[in-house]
Amino acid sequence: QVQLVESGGGLVQAGGSLRLSCAASGRTFSSYDMKWFRQAPGKEREFVAAISGGGGSTRYVDSVKGRFTISRDNAKNTVNLQMNSLKPEDTAVYYCAAGTTYYITSIQDVYYWGIGTLVTVSS
Repeated sequence: QVQLVESGGGLVQAGGSLRLSCAASGRTFSSYDMKWFRQAPGKEREFVAAISGGGGSTRYVDSVKGRFTISRDNAKNTVNLQMNSLKPEDTAVYYCAAGTTYYITSIQDVYYWGIGTLVTVSS
């Protein structure tokens, strides 16, 4: 069992930055590939970024490449999402998720979800 708690969301102006963090419980954190998804109002939940268990491999949705960076610290059971050059279209609830295969972007490869943190980017 893994429990995930996100933090770091908030209101930021376009062009600004935010750093989301996800704290995980459990001793098996490093065995999970970790992911971030987001869901904007009225839209389906979409994949944002993922990182392999050891941290050596990452994947991003095209719309955030070059702006967002995912990282993890297995000693602290945390995964982070550094978001730079934010745009109004990045506004969404961001969810931390634990899965088994970092390059699978479908929600079907998510075994645990966090409760989400709201990011609002004003124009």
